[in-house]
Amino acid sequence: MNHNTPLSPRPLRHLSEAQRRVLTTAQLRAHGVTAAETIEHSRPGGPWQQFLPGVFLLHQGPPTVEEQLHAVLLYASRSPLGTPAAGVPSQPGANGPHAPVRYPDAMITGLAALGLHGFSCTPTLPALKQIDVLVPRSRRLRSIGCARVIRTPLLPAPRVVAGLSVAPVPRALADAVAQLPDAEAVRRLLTEAVRGGHCEPAAVVRELNQARLLSRPHVVEAVDSLLAEGRAIAEDRLYRMVRDHGLPDPVWNVDLRLPGGPHLGGLDAYWPEQAVAVELDTRAPRQGDRPDDDALWSEYARKREHLERLGITVVHITPKKLRDAPEQQATVVRTALMASADRDPAAYVIVLPR
Repeated sequence: MNHNTPLSPRPLRHLSEAQRRVLTTAQLRAHGVTAAETIEHSRPGGPWQQFLPGVFLLHQGPPTVEEQLHAVLLYASRSPLGTPAAGVPSQPGANGPHAPVRYPDAMITGLAALGLHGFSCTPTLPALKQIDVLVPRSRRLRSIGCARVIRTPLLPAPRVVAGLSVAPVPRALADAVAQLPDAEAVRRLLTEAVRGGHCEPAAVVRELNQARLLSRPHVVEAVDSLLAEGRAIAEDRLYRMVRDHGLPDPVWNVDLRLPGGPHLGGLDAYWPEQAVAVELDTRAPRQGDRPDDDALWSEYARKREHLERLGITVVHITPKKLRDAPEQQATVVRTALMASADRDPAAYVIVLPR
């Protein structure tokens, strides 16, 4: 038997070229290669090489980036036979040579994951000396070679990118930020995450908070910039929603007060004649806050209840809803404006620029 000899009648067509050239001891055994043959083929001068413990390249010479990524996942994944099995729900663009393959309990994270997600400000994949891989905290694995093991008490649902299990952007960002002492590098990552439409600021801050990274001054500074960026983007989406869906022009960014009375709160958009307001929810949990959903809504709910007691309808919109379903949100606002004709007149309030 040589390295060109088929391993077994068991087909490998569901695997990419890189996956066929990177196999574990268990996979080789499942394809008819004994442990002795694996050792023999991997000796110096042999056709194969051991790249990571229990993971072999079926060729000599340096691995490609794709082979490295698959090798790291094979090293970290847990499977009865060490064989990736079909089963991750298919995602758009996941057919063909990059058919989805599941690596149980392991996914690429950190800078490598962000590169796979299409970030432009990260180092190129070939430039990375280490590939971060996320596994459950209970796994007994050590970082070795190019594989850096990161443990978590709860794995997120992976994304499938080019046939690889990859951490979602917020989790990958948190793992990347944990390794970066440079404030400017952190700021660039967080800014691209929001400006590039990869995720919403609240999701990023939630992951940073859970990773206990908000005690680092350079991360806090970057998060402040991120939240400002996220609000600016959300406001721009709100402007476009009003314009593109033919809603009447509101007054923008105003404060409401009762005559001679207290301040009622700020609003992102307000239609005085119809007494309809829109409020953007761009909040995110910060260090020391571990609020449940009720607590997160409490401040907004109190203001909303107060305004609605005065006859003002408040439409609460999140940046995610504006991004994903602007037409639906425009319909909600239009319905509220039309319904104003059937309501009693609202209390008189003073509208001031914010």
